[in-house]
Amino acid sequence: MISVAQALEQILATITPLGPERVSLLDALGRVAAEDIHAHRAIPPRDNSAMDGYALRWQDTQGATPESPVVLDVVEDIPAGKVPEKTVVAGTAARIMTGAPIPDGADAVMKMEETAKDGQKVRIFAAAAAGMDIRRAGEDVQPGERVVGKGEVLTPSRIGILASVGRAFVEVHQRPVVAVLATGDELVEIDEAFLAEGKIVSSNSYSLAAQVLDCGASPLQIGIARDTREDLIAKFKAARRADIILSSGGVSVGDYDLVKDIMKEVGNRMQFWRVAMRPGKPLAFGALEGVPLFGLPGNPVSSMVSFEQFVRPALLKMMGHRNLFRRIIRARLGEDIRKNAGARNFLRARVEFRDGRYHVVTTGEQGSGILKSMVLANGLIVLPEAVTHARTGDEVMVQLIDGSLERMESPEYLKD
Repeated sequence: MISVAQALEQILATITPLGPERVSLLDALGRVAAEDIHAHRAIPPRDNSAMDGYALRWQDTQGATPESPVVLDVVEDIPAGKVPEKTVVAGTAARIMTGAPIPDGADAVMKMEETAKDGQKVRIFAAAAAGMDIRRAGEDVQPGERVVGKGEVLTPSRIGILASVGRAFVEVHQRPVVAVLATGDELVEIDEAFLAEGKIVSSNSYSLAAQVLDCGASPLQIGIARDTREDLIAKFKAARRADIILSSGGVSVGDYDLVKDIMKEVGNRMQFWRVAMRPGKPLAFGALEGVPLFGLPGNPVSSMVSFEQFVRPALLKMMGHRNLFRRIIRARLGEDIRKNAGARNFLRARVEFRDGRYHVVTTGEQGSGILKSMVLANGLIVLPEAVTHARTGDEVMVQLIDGSLERMESPEYLKD
């Protein structure tokens, strides 16, 4: 049996990012760039107005006040998207809209609120300064500047800047295809009309597939393998077309727990099959003809917790991500917890932020078959191997497993 840290180290050492694929810009959202992308032009391409107002020479406005305005001739209207045709000279101005190019000769923009149009003339009620309300060419992006780096996640703002430099397609790391296989004679498919006595719906097939989707990868549901060597071998062979294989169940020590034995036979290399953790101790990892294979426990909580600790980081690394792990916080414990030494425990928990700090309690009964304990959880209390007793009021480590703490009913800044 190996530690959680050793298991994670061995797993990630075998995982390499998938190669690139070219996708359309919006399809790249949330993906990881597989190339450096440089701008081939300045953004903005030329000086433009930051305001609706009048492009003019700042010297012509000196001394202007509401009581003694400067009067200029209007030589042109320049809406956004139009190229100026006139040159602004002494005593003249051009009416200009936000984003429109600055005409030659102008070196400032006076906003509309400080002006009054009078036929073909405009009265200016305030003095301008050189460069006022002008956006300079290239102030956002310079030609040749790298706007997205290889390995960066394509966020909405990066999508926007790629559009601004004219990139309709981008190379990103491929999404892994993840084969999801459940094992056990007791399992039936979700659409079974009637459950025979002793049968249960294969919920792991769906919770694991959902976890795969939540990572940004693509699940491939292989179905249910019965507890026979023939069926297990056939299902594993069918799963070889995926980039990662996940099976749940059949990795313990019972007479019908055949998965780890099959893993050793089907052209496979198994690295370990037990980890010092609870839940999730019976976890096997290896490779099936070069395809990483996780043999996860059959209990639904054990399966999901094992996915969080090992499969999720592996999938993120495959997709080119650099940050592979969930956020860890420190929270004040709201109850006493006892555990045995020797295994790292992951307790399903509910975290709240109040009175300027995080507070955490378990979600109740922690049995590995109680899926509701995961439904109620937004975090996992992580108790190290040597810890046997955590007391009320202790500060404990909590791994956040969803985004609930990143959302609020109303913006915090409205409370100022």
